[in-house]
Amino acid sequence: MSRPSTLSQAQGRGRRIARRFAALRREGRGGLVTYLTAGDPDGETSAALFSGFAPAGADLIEVGVPFSDPMADGPIIQAGGQRALKAGMTLRRALSLVTELRRGDGETPIVLMGYYNPIYRYGGENFCRDAVAAGVDGVIVVDLPPEEDRELTEPARAAGLDFVRLATPTSDDERLPVILERAEGFLYYVSIAGITGTRSAEAEAIAAAAARLRRFTALPLAVGFGIKNPAQAAVAARCADAAVVGSALVDTLAHHLDKDGKAKGSLVEAVLAEVRSLAEGVRGARR
Repeated sequence: MSRPSTLSQAQGRGRRIARRFAALRREGRGGLVTYLTAGDPDGETSAALFSGFAPAGADLIEVGVPFSDPMADGPIIQAGGQRALKAGMTLRRALSLVTELRRGDGETPIVLMGYYNPIYRYGGENFCRDAVAAGVDGVIVVDLPPEEDRELTEPARAAGLDFVRLATPTSDDERLPVILERAEGFLYYVSIAGITGTRSAEAEAIAAAAARLRRFTALPLAVGFGIKNPAQAAVAARCADAAVVGSALVDTLAHHLDKDGKAKGSLVEAVLAEVRSLAEGVRGARR
């Protein structure tokens, strides 16, 4: 895979995330960010799901990289990660999946989300270079704190890869500037304290958090964790710039596996039908 020769060249290759949020602002609506784990439940089905997200209404796509110790993930996404690992998914294969996706879609922003250990083993500079070459636009590393992130944020910036940071309900006014110092792309607000897919934040709490976060950053704001249906996605899209849905889609996927954990014929359409429903809720949120 080729290495971008300069920062300006790397930036010129895309910044799809910024372009997409700018387009959403012009349209006067929030966006839908969809998440699944790469390789869940198998490579072929996973590729079909990811390639169907944008036509079904997803504005940005998060591709989860499975990891054996996913400390921030609830049982639903943990199970999806285990299925993906069992199917042979790795970070390198996740990048290959993105390469295939890019052959059919050159515009939808794609963000990798996962843990630092696989990236560390891959090599930070090598990962950033290969991710951009594959067509990745941003990366979310759940367990890499700001105080220790320069070994990845610096090569990411040099390669033109947006480093998306997480903020939580416990990120106070003193902590937020530290979190945001090297953040790019958008800010992902984790709307609940705890693991994914468990409970949901109230609309008032999301609105208050969004208002507070906007005092600290001009980055677009995406709200995730605990968004399970179109109504909840609409609340997030009204308060922020995008709603992120992951566990609900992984759960639907799991309900369309047979007793041996293989994909039923109904799986892909069931998940994409849910994406269409979520997209409709998001698109109607500000009417």
